[in-house]
Amino acid sequence: MAYSVFAAIDVGSNDVSMKIYQISSGSGIKLLDTVSQYLALGRDTYRTGKISYELVEELCQVLLRFKHKMKEYRVAEYRAKASSAVREAANREVILNQIMLRTGIDVQVVSNSERHYLMYKGIASHTADFNHIIQKNTAILDMGAGSVQISIFDKQALATTQMLRIGAMRIQGLLENEQDRIIGFHDMLTEYVGNEMETFESFYMKDKSIKNIIAVGDEIAAMIKLVPELSIHNSINQEQMDAIYAKVQTMQPQQMSSRYGIPLEVASLLLPAAVVYKLFLQRSKAELIWTPGIDFCDGIAADYADTKKKVPLNHDFQEDILSMAKNIAKRYHCNNPHINDVAEVGLEIFDRMRKVHGLDKRARLLLQIAVTLHDCGKYINMNAGGTDAYNIIMATEIIGLSHKERKLVANIVKYNTIWLPSYDELNSSLSREEYIIISKLTAILRVANALDRSHRQKMKHIKASLKDKTLVISTDTIADISLEKALFQSKADFFEEVYGIRPIIKQRRTF
Repeated sequence: MAYSVFAAIDVGSNDVSMKIYQISSGSGIKLLDTVSQYLALGRDTYRTGKISYELVEELCQVLLRFKHKMKEYRVAEYRAKASSAVREAANREVILNQIMLRTGIDVQVVSNSERHYLMYKGIASHTADFNHIIQKNTAILDMGAGSVQISIFDKQALATTQMLRIGAMRIQGLLENEQDRIIGFHDMLTEYVGNEMETFESFYMKDKSIKNIIAVGDEIAAMIKLVPELSIHNSINQEQMDAIYAKVQTMQPQQMSSRYGIPLEVASLLLPAAVVYKLFLQRSKAELIWTPGIDFCDGIAADYADTKKKVPLNHDFQEDILSMAKNIAKRYHCNNPHINDVAEVGLEIFDRMRKVHGLDKRARLLLQIAVTLHDCGKYINMNAGGTDAYNIIMATEIIGLSHKERKLVANIVKYNTIWLPSYDELNSSLSREEYIIISKLTAILRVANALDRSHRQKMKHIKASLKDKTLVISTDTIADISLEKALFQSKADFFEEVYGIRPIIKQRRTF
């Protein structure tokens, strides 16, 4: 049976870790080895905004040891990812350059939504009952050093995902000066976290009844070690959570570390983490907290196995991304029948133009998301819909999309209604490749949108066919489509400018 050896490296806020896996279609993802080194990169970033030279030096030494370990296992491929501690550091680019020059390891910085999407893949791939669990309304609580990501499933569909800046290390850094001199520190901590939870609940949970919580992060595993007498295996109920919280609240980190074998660096973060878990369990009134024991390395490995088609994952992750986009559109009262109509036409054109535009399946997904969100800006201002939609999209996390992809979608939507300047005139951070993708997908969106300009879905059974330098868009309808035809021409002009192909409407009247 053919298999590959893969390494996943997580340059985290609290430690740097690597897991080595054997991956095959027959046996799936099998863990071979784990190595980890405590390194508080986040402590520097969250306090000073930069990572010190001394920590960068130590990081490079750790990664060189990891590289030697990869050679021992004859690792075929690896992925090294860094999240908030490196991402938020003002000297990020210098750090990444030093790592590459001194170790030869290419560390990729992931956005918040990318990190949590990979964690989500890890959960789905390692949790046998995942699809069964999320049939009941479920929240994934992903505790990081800098933030907590809460993703809500409503009837098995991903409804929303939001980042709250209440990660254990960030809270500790904000309040550590108060811990020794305020008797009511626990109450202050609860009030601080509770305020964030209350805001999240009022916006995103008021009409949802959460039954299950899936918790991931180093802290939840460490908390379970505090109560061996409860024999917790993979789930925690409210009574057990209360017992854990009581121990965390009354014990010093040094005591927890020496008595239960928890690294001191992790033990020092258990109080703020316990407050987050306890409050969310109370406020959501969930029945259980599930603890699958997944970390970021597992998510990186799952994503590699999925994208390389080495191991089939029993979950439709692309549908989750689209579900998120649809829920954002719903939040801004977008016209769903119109969206569905434009999506059908836009994807028909994309598929028929595949040999001409040369774009991949990922670009097709970006087009679907752009179609779904193209009218969201009208919620703010009817006369500046494109610009306001751009701002909404750039300010909203869409789990599964990188920052670069979100920027592409935002620009496609923006230039759906306003003139697209030349690349030189834009003077922006867009690369030429990104500009071309925006131009091609914007041209398709404009044409598809124009065919339902009245928002009445007049045209039925739309088919597109490419004939020489003409894209023939055929439709069955007895409706008066004079408005659509009149407004179609300017959109056709831009389409022809981008592709060198003229789209035309061919009406087949049916009686």
